[in-house]
Amino acid sequence: MKINTNKNYFTDFFKTFTAINTGFSFKNLGYLPRWLILLLDIFIVVTAAGITFLLFEGLKLNYIHTKHFTFAIALYLVVNIFFFWIYRTYSGIIRHSSYIDALKLIFSQFSTFVVIIVVNFIFILLHHPKLFLTTGAFINAILSFSFLFFYRMVVKQTFEKMFSNSNRSKKMGAIIYGSDANAIAVANALKSESPGRFITIGFIDKNNQNSTKRILNLPIFQIKKSIPVLMRSKKVDALIIADKSLTNEERLSIVEECIEYGFKVFTLPVVSDWDDKKEISKNIKNFEIHDLLERKPIVLDTESISSKLQGKTILVSGAGGSIGSEIVRQVLLFDPKKIIILDQAETPLHSLSLEILGINQDVEVINVIADVRDYKVLENIFQMYMPDVVYHAAAYKHVPMMEENPSQAIFTNVLGTKNVADLSNKYNVDRFVMISTDKAVNPSSIMGASKRIAEMYVQSKHFKHKKNNTELYTKFITTRFGNVLGSNGSVVPLFTKQIQEGGPITITHPEIIRYFMTIPEACQLVLEACSMGNGGEIYIFDMGKPVKIIDLAKKMIRLAGFIPEKDIKIKIVGLRPGEKLYEELLNDSAKNLTTHHEKITIAVEVCDEFIVVNKQIEELIQIAIKGNQNELVSKMKKIVPEYKSLNSVFEKLDVQGA
Repeated sequence: MKINTNKNYFTDFFKTFTAINTGFSFKNLGYLPRWLILLLDIFIVVTAAGITFLLFEGLKLNYIHTKHFTFAIALYLVVNIFFFWIYRTYSGIIRHSSYIDALKLIFSQFSTFVVIIVVNFIFILLHHPKLFLTTGAFINAILSFSFLFFYRMVVKQTFEKMFSNSNRSKKMGAIIYGSDANAIAVANALKSESPGRFITIGFIDKNNQNSTKRILNLPIFQIKKSIPVLMRSKKVDALIIADKSLTNEERLSIVEECIEYGFKVFTLPVVSDWDDKKEISKNIKNFEIHDLLERKPIVLDTESISSKLQGKTILVSGAGGSIGSEIVRQVLLFDPKKIIILDQAETPLHSLSLEILGINQDVEVINVIADVRDYKVLENIFQMYMPDVVYHAAAYKHVPMMEENPSQAIFTNVLGTKNVADLSNKYNVDRFVMISTDKAVNPSSIMGASKRIAEMYVQSKHFKHKKNNTELYTKFITTRFGNVLGSNGSVVPLFTKQIQEGGPITITHPEIIRYFMTIPEACQLVLEACSMGNGGEIYIFDMGKPVKIIDLAKKMIRLAGFIPEKDIKIKIVGLRPGEKLYEELLNDSAKNLTTHHEKITIAVEVCDEFIVVNKQIEELIQIAIKGNQNELVSKMKKIVPEYKSLNSVFEKLDVQGA
């Protein structure tokens, strides 16, 4: 039994040994144990001592006194090992050696030299000859440091060369735009990144002043013609923008120029911790369409907003939507007492409640599944929680869907708004903010017209209660803005999905134009409007320059690394029911007034008496309940005379009305 066991043991050992040897690769080589590095270091200092000894022997000088030779060698080894241990020179991973490791080696060898000098001094005091020749000890220290440092650099460079060559085909050639400390930090981070994504070819100095110099042994290129020409000549695929002195306009100009010629562009925030290389490389990201449409950051009157929200109870209807959820996130930053997140969709509300747990744990978050159409359920919520501020973001917003379901648009967008507004007034809510849309201006769709009717109700209700009670009334405020990037159902997520699927990208019309704003930007302005409003205003947000949708599609295709019409086709499918070629933010007959905030103005719109608007809406709701679509839309056109249907089955009603 014993013999068989031994045979099996040796067979298993042989198989294991064979597997280890056949699978050997420098790539899979683990880090050397500390004791082995310490032995290598001892071997090197002994070698340095031997070279020093032979050097002085050739000069007919004794580096070590022959009488105490054995003691001197033992002392030399013990002192070196002691300082290796003190400074832990053997604890670093050789292939990742840095200037810190070099400093440790300098200190260990300098300390050894100092100890030798002290020992020499003691021997002289005892009337003995010096143990070591002082000049020799100094030369020995220099040689020891040089050899220790040199072998570490050789190992480091060997591994870097080996790994960079093995993965070179998988990496993307890149030029870093910038030559300051920020750019150097990025280059170092990319060098140490594992697995590596980029091979840094060089740097660009926007002032073209350092073309004869080098950074990290890489050239600084001059821009003689344009960046794409330079990138093509250097055969690189990507530009990493790391110059923090660039203005937003300069950055966008560079990006658009590069993507026009099919080059990838990456960006990252300003590096604050240049030692955290992992964090730097992690933050290097593709330029996205949001970055291309980015405008100057919004300056908020945080003190005013805080005074309206801090310690208050806030209700957000439609909290599961893209706008409602962002309002919730931003409101939480102003330390309300509690926030009621209300939506009729269970899954988005659940996702939001899980997400916001970590934003502000001092705020009580109340999840409410409810429909704004249901007055009785809403009243129970108002009675129970008595909110101070209401953000009403619940609405149906998809234009083609509402053309097919006009009654549902009335029930949610009109009746839902009426319910929330009425209860806000009944339970003394301080501020009611309605989220409207640019589609409410000169509406061409059911959705736009329903939002305009809701605006009219909210505005007329404010003036009615202001007239009746000048001291205590709810301030009814309306905010109106255009498309928000990345919101549910907007073109950006749709185009992204179509690009991922290989195309085609579908566009309704080659001339269609839209205003765009980021979700956080829109919600910041909603909070600002809420704080500045005295009630009855319709606030309009500065949407910047209008964007041609076909140009947006082409930029998104190029940002994804494809060529429009070659790799990804663009298909024109025709305008959808109720869709305009361009949106407006002001009615033809309206004027706008400036506010203290440069991005917010007030639309001065004619508003009927509340009694008139309320009666019209009551009639409209009754028609919606009956379900007669033509009668319903005809009534909407009477309430909103500027409502003219476009590309819709309801266009005939405009002809009949004319």
